[in-house]
Amino acid sequence: MAKYNIHGLSIVIIKDYQIEWAKAYGRADVAEKRPVTTETLFQAGSISKSLNGVGILKLVQDKKLDLYSDINNYLTTWKFPYDSLSKNKIITPANLLSHTGGLGVHGFAGYTSKHPIPSIKDILDGKNPANSEPVRSIYEAGKTAEYSGGGIIISQLILTDITHKKYEDYMWRNILRPLRMKKSFFRQPAAKDKNLISTGYSLDGKELVGGKYNVYPEQAAAGLWTNSTDLAKYIIETQLSLKGKSKKVLSQEMTKLRLTPYIDDESALGVFVNVKGNEKYFGHTGGTSGFISEYIGSFENGNGVVVMTNSGNPGISSEIINSVAVVYKWNNFYSPDVKRSITLPNDILENYVGEYLLNGQSIFIVKKQNELWLNSAIQSKMYFTTNSDFYITEKQTDYKFTKGLNGDVDGFTDKNNRKAKRIK
Repeated sequence: MAKYNIHGLSIVIIKDYQIEWAKAYGRADVAEKRPVTTETLFQAGSISKSLNGVGILKLVQDKKLDLYSDINNYLTTWKFPYDSLSKNKIITPANLLSHTGGLGVHGFAGYTSKHPIPSIKDILDGKNPANSEPVRSIYEAGKTAEYSGGGIIISQLILTDITHKKYEDYMWRNILRPLRMKKSFFRQPAAKDKNLISTGYSLDGKELVGGKYNVYPEQAAAGLWTNSTDLAKYIIETQLSLKGKSKKVLSQEMTKLRLTPYIDDESALGVFVNVKGNEKYFGHTGGTSGFISEYIGSFENGNGVVVMTNSGNPGISSEIINSVAVVYKWNNFYSPDVKRSITLPNDILENYVGEYLLNGQSIFIVKKQNELWLNSAIQSKMYFTTNSDFYITEKQTDYKFTKGLNGDVDGFTDKNNRKAKRIK
């Protein structure tokens, strides 16, 4: 937690379809000296999309929605403006949930307490006071999976247009309460639960500017407040429903559909599916200003883990999940690589110091006490296995420095040949 500047953290372990244990560490609010407990609420960020998927499929189960029909058949207060980029392909609710609608707007920044809160229609059209771009086609639906929080907001409006209820009310009565997620809610802002609410902190561990947390009117994409115990209840119900042993909200058929990738091998209806060895797992990460969380659950054997933090720093959840997998013997989930690092002479290290561009973001390699550090979301020490090959402990991949035709270092690549280009 100290390494990642994390003030508060909550963990729940699931074993044999039951909560094995729940623990809390650190402070929910540093200034108030208020500790994290197992009931402390965190912003779940994009984990909201998993519960939203349950909500939309409940409408399908109740025969109020066809997953494969044009979204404009259900939108009454706003219509999606198809254009030339849509190429006459309709967008369906299934496309929205699986990020295959060909839509833009990856995510949302939220709003401080001093900022006016836009309506859903203003958000979808990118109109003031919304701080995001309009949700529009960037290519035709069904072409590929392209993560779009904007598409999830369209599903939020579909739900409210069909039910004529506030989103937070429908989700409480039909999803959260039946799942016994008693402390959780989609209400924005979260004014009524101040003693349970954790404060968000930025990458450097400082409290957010403009308030203790941001407000997210984009409820289906990022508006859930919950705790690790409540999220564990959702995971367990999903696992039991998949086996036909529970149907608190969705039938076995609907749960199987929700966990089935739509056009690729990962993007299902509100969750991502991964295969580790011979086991399948469903899960989602979540990040808002000041909060990072992650959950994972197995298709078989009833295993899972939830990690929630009040920090904008990623990294610790994957370390915890991998450690849980080792301790609880999740078959072939994680096998640590044992590497032998070497010490490089100063002149070689100096060649790598500089600024690099990766996925449009600047990252820096700096030298401290004859060691190189990669500064991106967090500071990561670089361990060299050859004069040009290195790894960092936060990522399960290897990197290699590359040189241009003139012999100078021009960047580095990972094992999937994604390149960080040197710019200084």
